[in-house]
Amino acid sequence: MTVAAKPQKVTLIVITYNWPAALAQVLNSVARQTRLPDEVIVADDGSADDTRQLVKSMAAVFPVPIRHIWQEDLGFRAARCRNLGIAASRGDYIVLIDGDMILHPSFIADHLMLAEPGYFLQGGRFKTTPRETARLLAGGRPVFAPWADVDFHVFDGIRRIYSFRAPALARWKAKGKNGGRVMSCNMSFWRSDLLRVNGFDERMEGYGAEDRELVARLENAGLRRRQLKWCALAAHLEHKTRAQVDVNDLSLPNNRIYHATIEQKITRCELGIDKHLSDPVIAS
Repeated sequence: MTVAAKPQKVTLIVITYNWPAALAQVLNSVARQTRLPDEVIVADDGSADDTRQLVKSMAAVFPVPIRHIWQEDLGFRAARCRNLGIAASRGDYIVLIDGDMILHPSFIADHLMLAEPGYFLQGGRFKTTPRETARLLAGGRPVFAPWADVDFHVFDGIRRIYSFRAPALARWKAKGKNGGRVMSCNMSFWRSDLLRVNGFDERMEGYGAEDRELVARLENAGLRRRQLKWCALAAHLEHKTRAQVDVNDLSLPNNRIYHATIEQKITRCELGIDKHLSDPVIAS
């Protein structure tokens, strides 16, 4: 029987923007992982200097290397920011999270448990209440259980039935039919697959659809998506959303690009990660 290849080195990419208090708790949760990432890249979409100072101070005592990759604040440019992080990565496997996601101690181990060539993984998130968010920002540990102080009814959060870690159930669920909401706040990929489709499409600026468009190209290229349930748990700190009232509004430029990718079965974007790979600052 052929044994599927497993990643040798994993890079965790954390995207952030002007919320160092949240980023500090996210990085603290990374340091508590049962399987540490081999490196952490903080992909910064134009934060002020306090974020740089935080990363510098934490890097001095962090259990794995941390790099801070910054781009100028020219509005919401998550696609380009993540591409910069991917270009700078040295792992053969990439895990993406947002800078407001406090991780279960087995988060990285769970992504690696289900990593397999030909697949990329989609996880979810707890949506914490304002009260729980305040507790977590004060240094409290997240609770991953059906009684957690989170909103289990919100459309983009984890349902109560999936709110605890159960690896056997997670492996069973991952073999089922793909589905669920695409959210780049908790995803993982083989780096070679991201390079194959040229990463995120940097034409997509402003909030929304850059992750769904990437998934469409990966699936057009023959890759399959696996849902992560009962594993890779993370608590999302409550904050004001930048999402549009109707995220599927076809008058939005990002949605038009996304639908063109689906209709034309596009596998590779033109304005993507390849232009960053030879940047000596990013590659150093």
